[in-house]
This record gives sequence, structure tokens and C-alpha cells, in this order.
Amino acid sequence: MILPRLLPTLVPPHPRTPGPSHLRTVAPTHLRTVAHPHLSGFVLVVLASAGASSAPPQRVVSLVPAVTEMIFAIGDGSRLVGVSNYDRFPPEASRLPRVGGLLDPDVERILALRPDLVVVYTTQNELKQRLDRAGIPYYSYEHRTLADITATLRAVGARIGSAARADREDTELEGQIASIRSAVARLPRPRTLLVFGRDPSSLRNIDASGGYGFLHDMLEAAGGENVFADIKRQSVQASTEMIIGRRPDVIVELRYGETLNAGDAERAQQVWSTLGSVPAVRNHRVHVLVGDQFVVPGPRIVEATRQLAHVLHPEGITR
Repeated sequence: MILPRLLPTLVPPHPRTPGPSHLRTVAPTHLRTVAHPHLSGFVLVVLASAGASSAPPQRVVSLVPAVTEMIFAIGDGSRLVGVSNYDRFPPEASRLPRVGGLLDPDVERILALRPDLVVVYTTQNELKQRLDRAGIPYYSYEHRTLADITATLRAVGARIGSAARADREDTELEGQIASIRSAVARLPRPRTLLVFGRDPSSLRNIDASGGYGFLHDMLEAAGGENVFADIKRQSVQASTEMIIGRRPDVIVELRYGETLNAGDAERAQQVWSTLGSVPAVRNHRVHVLVGDQFVVPGPRIVEATRQLAHVLHPEGITR
């Protein structure tokens, strides 16, 4: 998990070894593979869980905020009958029944909603077993890289019977990311520390993006060079000594699940002032960006990447 103490349902609990992603709806008998049209050598494996039918599901429960956003993005939000406790976007999601999260799914409430598909995290083994016993199909989700976001969008669309709309949404998303990459391609790539968690009033327990995962990919697409690119993990516990040694030109701190006023942002930036020898601090290039779009790997990743690109290249990228 990227940051278990703050937002447990946004990401899986452990970083995985880089490799092809397998998103499973589980189960024993029905297997098909889907080649992603834009990713050479990438194959998405989808299995139909026990009790699955060929009819598109009409009552979907999603415990994964990223997939909830994908379903709304392709125009099927009306099929959702329940979401996780951490779903906040789009606003319509906040009006749906809450069914817990990654660590505390409310199984009885999920069953009471009579779903014909449940979107779960791949690590929720106990919940998957309960759904199997109840004969309820599920779609097992795991996120890794930026490429996995677009592959998941297509797979989810195919699973709920909206493949064409999902393909169009994915094509648009990929095109927008490509446009950002193109805009920054010839600009200098500042060495960047991307932080997504720390103790509120100190530089203790700093969680930073390592050189693997969608945050790292987003940073690279935005025209930055990750100072921890050589550490092939999603999350790095970064000490101040490590940060001083890596000498980032820019520090970007992500805040989510909250809002900050100008005073809050200034105080957050001032915490970094103790590292005066770091170029980012010395040159006043410490930035605080606020919003769930930075940590929910769904369609809003385009917005997040564009905002990050603007911070890294304020003269070359418009918001």
C-alpha cells in the first residue's frame, strides 16, 4: 500500500515486482485474454468468477475508487448500487450506499444490495471467498503502472458490456497523456522528489514515489526525472539524509482527502526549510498539490499529470 495510515483503499497493500499486470475476475473455468491495442506484448487476463453470466451486470458494487470513476466516465454510473467509504468522485458517487473499504469491507451490506458484480481488490481474499460461496461474480483489481490504468479501463468496459465506450474513453485519455509528453519533450527535466505522505508537522516518515508505479510514470510523463528512479518500488521510505544526498531540483508534495488554504500550504512548504542545502528548498521550488486525482489511478490521471507538468514547467505548460 502506498500510504496505509492515511488512505487505505486507494492502492494495494504491497508493491509488486514489475511485470505484466493480471486483472482477474477469478475463477476456475472461464479464461480469456485481451491484447491491449497500444501496449506491445501486454496481455490482460480476465477470468469469469463463479456464478457469472453472459448478461452485462446491472447492479454493481465497487470497493475501488479508481474503478468507480472509470464506470462513471464511460457512462454507466447508473449501474452502481454501492461504493467504498473512500469514494468521493464524481459527486454522484457520494450519494450511493457505503460498503467499507480495502481493510474493512461490510460483507453483509454488500450482499444485501443484491449485486450481480462486485469490484474488489486482488488482496481481499476473504471477501472473494464469501462472494464465491454466495455465487456472486466479482472483478478483482490491481493497479501498478500508468499503462495498467488504460488497460483496466478497457477491461472494465468489456466486463460490464460497454467495450466500445470504454475504448473511446481510453483512446482519448491516452491521447491527452501523449499530448502532455509531447509538450514537455524538449524541456529540461528537473530532478524531482514526489512525496505522497509524511508526518503532518515534520519531515518524519516521508513516503515518496520510487521508480515503479503510476506515480513514477505520471512524473515522467509530466517532464520530471524521479530522484528515486533507481529504486524499483512504488513507495520509498525517504530519510532526510537520503533527500539531501539525492539533491532534488523540485519537491512536489501531494495532499489528498483534504483541502488546504494558502496559509496551510505555506506552512507545509516551511517544514522543508530545514533542508536548506537541497536545491529545491534553496530555490523555492517546493510545491503542494491537493486533490484525490493524484492518488486515485483513474481517468483523472490526465488532470493530475497536467497539473504536475505545470508545476515542473510553469512557462511551458498551461493548466
